[in-house]
Amino acid sequence: MLEWAGIPPDESPRRGGPSGPYQQSQRLELYAQATDALLQTGAAYPCFCSPLRLELLKKEALRSHQTPRYDNRCRDLSQKQVAQKLATNPKPAIRFRLEEEAPAFQDLVFGWNRHQVASVEGDPVILKSDGFPTYHLACVVDDHHMGISHVLRGSEWLVSTSKHLLLYQALGWQPPRFAHLPLLLNGDGSKLSKRQGDIFLEHFAAAGFLPDALLDIITNSGSGFPENQMGRTLPELITQFDLTRITCHSALLDLQKLPEFNRLHLCRLVSSETQRQQLVTKLQALVEEAFGPQLQDRNVLDPMYVERIILLRQGHICRLQDLVSPAYSYLWTRPAVDRAQLSAISEKVDVIATHVLGLLERSETSLSQDTLNGELRKLSGGLQGTKHNIVMQLLRMALSGQLQGPPVAEMMVSLGPKEVRERIQKVLAS
Repeated sequence: MLEWAGIPPDESPRRGGPSGPYQQSQRLELYAQATDALLQTGAAYPCFCSPLRLELLKKEALRSHQTPRYDNRCRDLSQKQVAQKLATNPKPAIRFRLEEEAPAFQDLVFGWNRHQVASVEGDPVILKSDGFPTYHLACVVDDHHMGISHVLRGSEWLVSTSKHLLLYQALGWQPPRFAHLPLLLNGDGSKLSKRQGDIFLEHFAAAGFLPDALLDIITNSGSGFPENQMGRTLPELITQFDLTRITCHSALLDLQKLPEFNRLHLCRLVSSETQRQQLVTKLQALVEEAFGPQLQDRNVLDPMYVERIILLRQGHICRLQDLVSPAYSYLWTRPAVDRAQLSAISEKVDVIATHVLGLLERSETSLSQDTLNGELRKLSGGLQGTKHNIVMQLLRMALSGQLQGPPVAEMMVSLGPKEVRERIQKVLAS
């Protein structure tokens, strides 16, 4: 999904890099080494408490309306007791001994902070009995060995930072700088959740939203940029980003505005010759998928025709998928329209149709929207007792089978003179 979004990691399991391996399951030796160092100095200790005991502790705390915390029972076991327990349980979990005095630190967003973690929670597990680390140990070990200088992460980790700084201190390592970012919230102020099926990137990709549009709306919802402005691309976002501009308050993500963001970025792609050809290929595939066997004339997949549709409808559609919605089906399949439907709009069906066919026959008439608009107005003006909007309704129904849609002149330019002629003749013959 990061690849799709156009923000691939500099280093990753796929791409590789100088600080690998990049999967924690392949870095277990590093976590074990750090844990051994902490055990040797007494900064960590083995915990032999069973899952059942820990669960009972949690339930009891909740029953007493207290925050669940480990009671540090194994913290002060003697060497003899530890040796005895290791004989029956050779792979205990390892806990980190929290110090009473946690170091203060200056967060690059929230300023000076200090959280006396030892007074509000028990000693945390840093290495599970299966040899895998918890986040607390993994983030410290990974960031140290990978030479990370700055950690930008969600503000929910702010209270854990003192714990991580204690780990850095116990290991004798220099910690990175921390910047905790305010969260993105739903429009109603609730937290974004994995339970929301429509919040996953896969959902937006499948729905036809562009990566640049998502990056644009997210950065507009947050902070860190000079001002909110729609239509920014990734290079512009990179240039404008300023850590000092990030505010402490959470931001509301108004996804109802996403279609408008997408419309702007779609227009930008259409204006590029190379990108437009890629859109043509995508729209061809969408038409094939949406209509397939219903395509009476496969010439509608011709790149020049597809490109003409995209150029004419740019700025009017929000997603490429919109062009295969029922409202635009007339572009790809011929509508089933009979004379009765047209007669219900006006009794001058034959007169209007004959005039339009004559208009198409004139070789000097180029099918441009401006020319057609003028010619259609002349046509309406010559019909006594028939208003221009009635003529347009009738032609729109004949061409698309719909009462609403793009301007009739645009429809005619989209379909081309040959197809317009055939559709009108078909109605006259019905």
